[in-house]
Amino acid sequence: MFVDTHCHLTMLDLKPYQGDLDQALAQARQAGVVKFMGISVDLDDHIQLAAIAAKHADVGYSVGVHPCENADSMARATVEDLVALAQSDKVWALGETGLDYYHSSEFIAEQKQCFARHIQASKIVKKPVVVHTRSAKHDTIDVIKAEQSTHGILHCFTEDWETAKAVLDCGYYISFSGIVSFKSAQALRDVAKQVPLDRLLIETDSPYLAPMPYRGKSNEPKYVPFVAKALSDVYHKTVEEIGMITTRNFENLLNLK
Repeated sequence: MFVDTHCHLTMLDLKPYQGDLDQALAQARQAGVVKFMGISVDLDDHIQLAAIAAKHADVGYSVGVHPCENADSMARATVEDLVALAQSDKVWALGETGLDYYHSSEFIAEQKQCFARHIQASKIVKKPVVVHTRSAKHDTIDVIKAEQSTHGILHCFTEDWETAKAVLDCGYYISFSGIVSFKSAQALRDVAKQVPLDRLLIETDSPYLAPMPYRGKSNEPKYVPFVAKALSDVYHKTVEEIGMITTRNFENLLNLK
């Protein structure tokens, strides 16, 4: 069994399913996926995600604003509004938030402030924060430490061991996407070897970053076992063992208070 801890359910390419998300989720369940966390990138995403989660017992979602959104969108994510939106039991996390200087270097101060507010809200509601970082690893760690954040996921991990160790020391979990399966990602697999098994998570980040052998195609939750396959080779475990370990880890993360 597998958990897709990070999938953009409102963005999937549903043409193969005649536009029906239910069919895409059913295909993923047939592949062994037992839980899905739909991720918000904008504060209004919670409306559609809440409707999906209400229909599917195995779907939860996050609330938050991605760092690549504009300054006005980030400003809307006040601590008070995030806390209010996170009250539902189907809201499993805050985010995705974080820092991205690769795509969006214009609003660095706003990104940092928004990131801090997500952490503050996550501490109030006692739910994890989902963190995105790109070309901003040092500032990302600085914000996590400054806000004394101990309950979170560094998602779609592509950084070095120094970064991994810093967030692990804060109490975070590290989630790997299909990138870890790419032939060019040996350095990332070398970092993954050092991540403790009890802090390991898997995700698709669908519709992006489809794992091998589907690289270059639209990603979807049913491909998360292929991320587990890449990590099974790293850890010398079976795919099923990686699935069980990461599923247990996700449950542990959600149950932290």
